[in-house]
Amino acid sequence: MVTQEQRRRQLAREKFLRQQQRRTSARRKAHARNAVIASVLGVVVVGSVVSYATGVFKNDDNKSDAAAEASPSPSAPSKAPDPCEKAAAGKVKSLSYKKEPAITIDKSADYTMKLQTTCGTIDIDMPASKAPHTVNSFNFLVGKGYLDHTKCHRLTTNGIFVLQCGDPQGTGMGGPGYTIPDENLKDKRLKGDTYPAGTVAMANQYNAQTKEGRNSGGSQFFLVYQDSPLPANYTPFGTISESGMKVMEKIAKAGESTGQGDGAPNATVVIDKATVTKS
Repeated sequence: MVTQEQRRRQLAREKFLRQQQRRTSARRKAHARNAVIASVLGVVVVGSVVSYATGVFKNDDNKSDAAAEASPSPSAPSKAPDPCEKAAAGKVKSLSYKKEPAITIDKSADYTMKLQTTCGTIDIDMPASKAPHTVNSFNFLVGKGYLDHTKCHRLTTNGIFVLQCGDPQGTGMGGPGYTIPDENLKDKRLKGDTYPAGTVAMANQYNAQTKEGRNSGGSQFFLVYQDSPLPANYTPFGTISESGMKVMEKIAKAGESTGQGDGAPNATVVIDKATVTKS
C-alpha cells in the first residue's frame, strides 16, 4: 500500500519531470527561433573575389565590405495586387567608401530620416545621443543620395515581422564599404528580447553561437511593423512615426512573394528619395 508520504514524493517527481520537459521544449524553440533570426538579419562579409565578380564595390580597393545575407528573391512575378505606386524615374548610385565618415552631427540633437517611398512616406525619429555613429552614417549616406531609388528587398511575416532596406543592390548583399559599431544594445525598449513595433534597427553579421561579428553594421536596416522576438544584438537607432506605421501596415498586408513568410515584398517598395534633417 502506497503511503501518503510516498504519494507526495511521486507527485513531486512527476512535477519535476514535467518542468524539465517544458524547459527542454523551450530551449529547442529558442534554438529554432535563433536560426530563423540569423537567416533573416545576419550579414556576411563580401570579400574582393565576390566584389569583383558582381562589379558592385568598384571603389573599395579590394577591401572587405559588410553586407546583409539574404536568399535571392524569387524571379517569378507576384500575382498579388500591388498597393504601391510606380517608382520615380532615376537610378541607384554606385557608391562605396573606404572608412566610416567622421562624426559631424550634433550628438545632443534629434534627427529625422524621411523615406519617401512608392508606398507612402515613412518618417523615422533618430536621437543622435543614443546611436551617434549610426545616425551620423545615415546622415552622410543620405546626403550622398545613397538610398535614393533603392528597393526594400525583404519582408518577413512569420516569427518576426520586419521590412529590410538599405541595400543599393536590392539583393541583400550590398553595403557602403565600411562598418559601424554596435550601439544602444541596452535600450529599455529591448527588454525581454523583443523589438517592439515601430523600432528601426541595423542588420549586422553577429553570430550569437560563435560570439563573432560585432560592430559589423553597414547600410542595411530593418523596420519592425509588429512586436518581434529578437535578442538585443541589433542597434536600435530610430522610431517610425504613426503615419509611417500605416504605410508599414499596407506593405505587410500585401505579403511576401514566397508564401513561406520570408521573401521579397509583394508590394513594390522603393525609396524614391531619402532625406535627413535636424529636428
